[in-house]
Amino acid sequence: MLNGQFFDGPPLEKLAPSGGSAVQAVTSVGAFGYRGRFAPSPTGPLHAGSLVAALASWLDARAHNGVWLVRMEDVDVPRCLEGIDQYILGQLSALGLVSDEAPLFQSQRTDAYLKAIESLASAGLAYPCACSRKDVMAAIQALGRERPRNAELVYPASCRPSTVAPCSFTRFQNKTWRLRTDALKTPLWWQDRRLGQQQQDIQTAVGDFALLRADGYATYQLAVVVDDSAQVITHVVRGEDLADNTPRQILLQRSLGFAMPLYLHTPLVMGENSEKLSKQNGARALEISNPIATLNQAAAILGLRPSPHTRISDALGVWVHEWRRLYNPTHERCE
Repeated sequence: MLNGQFFDGPPLEKLAPSGGSAVQAVTSVGAFGYRGRFAPSPTGPLHAGSLVAALASWLDARAHNGVWLVRMEDVDVPRCLEGIDQYILGQLSALGLVSDEAPLFQSQRTDAYLKAIESLASAGLAYPCACSRKDVMAAIQALGRERPRNAELVYPASCRPSTVAPCSFTRFQNKTWRLRTDALKTPLWWQDRRLGQQQQDIQTAVGDFALLRADGYATYQLAVVVDDSAQVITHVVRGEDLADNTPRQILLQRSLGFAMPLYLHTPLVMGENSEKLSKQNGARALEISNPIATLNQAAAILGLRPSPHTRISDALGVWVHEWRRLYNPTHERCE
């Protein structure tokens, strides 16, 4: 056990990239108390799948007597729809899920993301890349590799500098900025509160991943790590489809010297085609005319029993106690 995290892999200190800091895991609720968050992208209304993640994160926060935040992941401004952020907040409110602090909007956080990249570049951990997606695909094919269906496009390190050395960060150069992953000689291990012990070889699974796109927008991986640190997030509860993003985010946390939250990835709601329900997969907006029925459906996905109550607050209260019993292990004590 390391810093409150079950960890049977190589020591974290040996996995830290050159110039980066070894990660410090959050042990329980910490000096700031429990702080969790739900972070939807305002590219469309909430659907049944996103409600499962929202409800789970809210219940986990309340089960720890903690703080629950809403963060709008609108860093990819061109994909976001006008007014959807407020619509989502309205959907959550109608279901009794209200942020304890004013929502944070990633579109207003550009300077923080650029400062993080500048820090990584000065440590020799980030570098500019001129490769287009087409270039990356050509390089992969030249190596005799194939991209599995629905899998990551693994970057073949075409532009990676041969040595780790400080790099001058310039935002406006129409290049992608990437994080070096070559210091990781073994798979990265972490413990998920629901899925158990996990591992990923980041170099072979994704390669040097992007931090800043050529169009100037920060990537999800960078923005989520910078904002989790800025908001002192101690626990991350989100959908299982994001589990394979976790090792990249842990590596970034180490590289920037940030604390690592505890993670719990929830079951997914599947569409009629047996793929994850999503906005791209025909998901319909949440039906909120009968909040209890809608919440009961989400609770069932989480393994919680249907609520006999007709008041939202009463139903949520019952599920908080049940959640505490199911998902709060003994080493995470509420304070």
